[in-house]
Amino acid sequence: MSRTVSIDPILLSKVSKPARYVGGEWNSVVKSHDDVKLTVAYCFPDVYEVAMSHLGLRILYALLNERDDVAAERVYAPWPDMEEVMRQKGYPLFSLETKTPVADFDMVGFTLQYEMSFTNILNMLDLAGIPLFSKDRGEDMPLVAAGGPCAYNAEPLADYVDVFFLGESEESTQLTADTIIAWKEQGKPGGKKGLLKQLAQQQGNYVPAFYDAQYDEQGNFLGLVPTEAEAKEHIEKCVVADMEHAFFPTKPLVPNIDIVHNRAVLELFRGCSRGCRFCQAGMLYRPVREKSPQRLVQLAKEIVANSGYDEISLMSLSSADYSCLPELVDMLLDEFKDQKVSVSLPSLRVDSFSVDIAKKVQQVRKSGLTFAPEAGTQRLRDVINKGVTEENLLKACENAFQNGWSTVKLYFMMGLPTETDEDLAGIADLAYKVLNLYRTVTKKNNGRVTVSVSSFVPKSHTAFQWFGQLPVEEIQRKQAYLKSLIRDKHISYHYHDAKTGYLEATFARGDRRMGQVLYEAWKLGCKFDGWTELFDYDKWMEAFAKAGVDPDYFAARQRDVNEPLPWDHLSNGASKAFLQREWQKAVGGELTHDCRHLSCTGCGVCPNLGVEIIDRKEGAGRGKTAFSC
Repeated sequence: MSRTVSIDPILLSKVSKPARYVGGEWNSVVKSHDDVKLTVAYCFPDVYEVAMSHLGLRILYALLNERDDVAAERVYAPWPDMEEVMRQKGYPLFSLETKTPVADFDMVGFTLQYEMSFTNILNMLDLAGIPLFSKDRGEDMPLVAAGGPCAYNAEPLADYVDVFFLGESEESTQLTADTIIAWKEQGKPGGKKGLLKQLAQQQGNYVPAFYDAQYDEQGNFLGLVPTEAEAKEHIEKCVVADMEHAFFPTKPLVPNIDIVHNRAVLELFRGCSRGCRFCQAGMLYRPVREKSPQRLVQLAKEIVANSGYDEISLMSLSSADYSCLPELVDMLLDEFKDQKVSVSLPSLRVDSFSVDIAKKVQQVRKSGLTFAPEAGTQRLRDVINKGVTEENLLKACENAFQNGWSTVKLYFMMGLPTETDEDLAGIADLAYKVLNLYRTVTKKNNGRVTVSVSSFVPKSHTAFQWFGQLPVEEIQRKQAYLKSLIRDKHISYHYHDAKTGYLEATFARGDRRMGQVLYEAWKLGCKFDGWTELFDYDKWMEAFAKAGVDPDYFAARQRDVNEPLPWDHLSNGASKAFLQREWQKAVGGELTHDCRHLSCTGCGVCPNLGVEIIDRKEGAGRGKTAFSC
């Protein structure tokens, strides 16, 4: 018989947004734990509004609940005011669907979207009454799992997680559920370690306790050595080869309160082959695999009918690159012409921008346009392999202004490899050129340009993984310099906190020693570190000091391209030799073409994983699977 947590409604009235904790959303699934063979708590280490917007968790939640023998429920991080109430009253962390204590589930799974949410994972485990360190958890405790992009450098969390899942989980999740259910029905042979040995033999699964980390006398990382026969030397990600028939939820959860992205979501394709050298997602989700427009329209009809949403967001890493986008937009607008359902696109590449498409999708609602040139000069755009030109941007903006747009947002990064002040001045120049273009085209002076600049963070599995993060003081100097160049009131300038980017880099390139830093930071009260009002840099520096770890060693150090990296054993299919070549080409400002439209560039993903690019318009050839619309 499963327990439930009974929360006093009067206490809920004392916290901000109590609807975050009550569940009962439209399309949520409630099952009795006594009627299923496996219970899974899907945990998102951030607040309700962020968690409910995440597509990956929606997919896995619906996928497992399709099965009669599994109950999957949601658990989100309580905001500090709710946490305070829970700790005062002794309420354990509980699920939204049945209010079951998290410690009572068979498996507790975290999604790792962002390094700055790691302290929330520790906090949620503690609030659940689950020992933080995996070595301290007994047989009565749930299996603690994690997946998502940050799992590709799992080492900072190696002490806390029993098993990491690498890659796309639509198919592997079913195997994991079958494995755990069979293990339970067989009387749990070998205990939890026996289960982990089974899981370690399956593709994409990494059990950190089955490896020892080795260091040289200077403390430099040498590698991981398997300690169990079942532990593989290299773990390859799972990949879904056929996105057309892959599961996609058509009964989305409709939130109780407004959330970050409160709309229906349609995933056009997975992957990106542009090859931007800073972009971890572009490398992790290779290759491109498109769904057909017919399949997408069918999904959209079901989603709208089941949710009542009046907006459909066309989501992918670069949605404007969908080969059948014009046809799809026409089909969607025709399908929903009598229902006032709008279609939206996220930020656009300037070279694939079509004003015709933009006009169509904004027939119902008109908003500003967002482009991401990423760098201010062509030299630096070539270094990062962005593959777009100033002419592309100005042409796209000219088209937009001629057709009634007056607001443009431009995204850039700061602190990229080889960046100079001239490149930063190029950001300001570009903003002025766009604004002046608006004035020239429209003869008006009411245009708005927003310049948004984030700090570059070197990420694993990218060509820039060897590049050291710039010191916080240097980023702050660059931010002030760029600010001094932007003086027109029609240009807004926003930038991210340099200290947050620096800390993100320590985890992005960290090894197991970062686990102790994480623990010290959590003990000092760090949580919700991605939220400016709660981020405390001084506490983090105190945590590094207590753990005896130099943050510069992980964040700022320029690494040799031949040195062992803490994530070398976790593979997305791309070879290290390919990334080394891309790094050298970056230094020389040499471009690498898009393998989707031209020849293979040799990253290794397709042959290593046995999967192919699926482009619905390109002709056959170069090993591609091609379809016509």
